[in-house]
Amino acid sequence: MNPYILTALLFGLGLGTTITFASSHWLLAWMGLEMNTLAIIPLMAQHHHPRAVEATTKYFLTQATAAAMLLFASATNAWLTGQWEIQQMTHPLPVTLITLALALKIGLAPVHSWLPEVLQGLDFTTGLILSTWQKLAPFALLLQIQPANSIILVVLGLASTLIGGWGGLNQTQLRKVLAYSSIAHLGWMILVLQFSPSLTLLTLLTYFVMTLSAFLVFKLNKSTNLNMLATSWAKAPAITALTPLILLSLGGLPPLTGFMPKWLILQELTKQDLAPTATIAAMSALLSLFFYLRLSYAMTLTMSPNTLAGTAPWRLQPSQFVLPLAVGTTTTLLLLPLTPAAVALLVL
Repeated sequence: MNPYILTALLFGLGLGTTITFASSHWLLAWMGLEMNTLAIIPLMAQHHHPRAVEATTKYFLTQATAAAMLLFASATNAWLTGQWEIQQMTHPLPVTLITLALALKIGLAPVHSWLPEVLQGLDFTTGLILSTWQKLAPFALLLQIQPANSIILVVLGLASTLIGGWGGLNQTQLRKVLAYSSIAHLGWMILVLQFSPSLTLLTLLTYFVMTLSAFLVFKLNKSTNLNMLATSWAKAPAITALTPLILLSLGGLPPLTGFMPKWLILQELTKQDLAPTATIAAMSALLSLFFYLRLSYAMTLTMSPNTLAGTAPWRLQPSQFVLPLAVGTTTTLLLLPLTPAAVALLVL
């Protein structure tokens, strides 16, 4: 893609998110979300592959539906209450509609079906933008409206953690596994949103770092499915040794960074007398952990069924920057000791 066009599109992505962040009026927030959607569509379709075009079309239709729902709900709110302020949502009907519209935008269960299909048709770089940056603006709106109807958030959160775990069990395509991983993590964030918004923000940031590391590793190895992971030891032995730790951090195992948000969320849910919810969420984390272990096993404990001549590929210079991968991997593995500092910041 032409670098000028790429710069303009990335600027559009940033501007759309910033407009939504800064807005207090529903029309301005909707405009920011639309800018976000329109800026990423050329990035998704840039390879002119039928799968990419199909993924782009599905994404566009889904986001257009969610945006129409959002506009309808905010107009309904203006009709019922007489104002367009985001933080003055009082009527339960528009609040519920907007919560569902934003759930569709970010891919929460049970309106998640588009996310694995869309992610499967994209390259890793665009998939990374879709899994991280595109979640920011809807989350900013969810944090602002603070839905009073707590049951809907708990139901969305539990459904997402369970479906995110179950859906990934039988997958062999890495991008679909990462999509279901994304759904499960979003479920954890939504569960605790109404009780501790700052904890949701911390979980979102740790999810961003861990997802960045996972996407960059698979991009470096040029792996798109489970079988291709078996050849990664010959391409990059050091990163192959660290990748299982990145995946287990995504699964939430101590003593890795991914344990911190899950631990704090379970603690918060228990404080709110939601022990059954916390138990179901913790059990659903085991489902996710299984498919991360499956990827780790395929990567480190199996060998590719090739001849010896074919197992060691040419050691060409990597075409991607390795600094983001190095920083991302370090933070994915080593931030757990900073939990007391994170908790102190949450209290502030």
